[in-house]
Amino acid sequence: MSVPPEAPLSRDIIALYDEYTHAPLDRRVFLDRLARLAGGTAAALALLPVLENDYAHAAVVAEDDPRLTTQSEAIAVPGGSLAAYVAKPADAAAPLPAVVVIHENRGLNPHIRDVARRLALGGYLAVAPDMLSADGDPTPADEDVARERIGALDPAQTLENALAVVAYARGGRRDASGRVGVVGFCWGGGLVNQLAVHDPALDAAVSFYGRQPSPEDAATIQVPLMLHYAGLDERINAGIDAYVAALDAAGADYTLHMYDGVDHAFHNDTNAARYDEGAAALAWERTLAFFAQHLAG
Repeated sequence: MSVPPEAPLSRDIIALYDEYTHAPLDRRVFLDRLARLAGGTAAALALLPVLENDYAHAAVVAEDDPRLTTQSEAIAVPGGSLAAYVAKPADAAAPLPAVVVIHENRGLNPHIRDVARRLALGGYLAVAPDMLSADGDPTPADEDVARERIGALDPAQTLENALAVVAYARGGRRDASGRVGVVGFCWGGGLVNQLAVHDPALDAAVSFYGRQPSPEDAATIQVPLMLHYAGLDERINAGIDAYVAALDAAGADYTLHMYDGVDHAFHNDTNAARYDEGAAALAWERTLAFFAQHLAG
């Protein structure tokens, strides 16, 4: 697990990195601006390992944990197929409730595979699709390339693909019980919110710091919903008030948790700059309790 930096990074540096990872900002421009904030090129380069994800420390649950079975699957979607990582308890004798895990804007990486294994240890069939793989080209190792490809995805087609993955987790496997939840982070959290709009048969949906749907779409949500937001995440939090107003007006079944003093991506324990152990642990505890409430039976 990543170790947080000895001293907190400045808000300007965190904001710059957020802009770089979520907006069209050339890496050279990012590094130039980071050097100005850090006090020089050498200082900026020294900060990169803190700002960027360290997948060498991704495994909270080892890939070869004997308590689990894992496999790669190809899931049929409109116009092709998606690659997916699937994990479940090795000793499962009966069909299991499923949880679809939707990645950040970096694609299906070691951290998200690890999150899937954590869910599998909780007694779920965890299905983590690679939403970049519909064209046959899986998530690249270069995160800049992955973010560019995420940004180029067609939103309508991506939603159709995600709905097909949920359908697969619900009824496309003999080891699935038919009950299915979804959880997503960052870009994936936004896609979870869209799934809550467009698949009323979902049994539970959990969005970590995800972009909100339009108020008109939010007013149609019938799915039990849990929303996790970071108190310092001004970019994403700008849409919360309208989302909450629409959910309240519709009488939606939702719970919103705000984690004060933490940043976007606080749950990602491979990112030393933004990971917050206390908030991450509490959000995960709440998520598991929410799935236990809605997916059992």
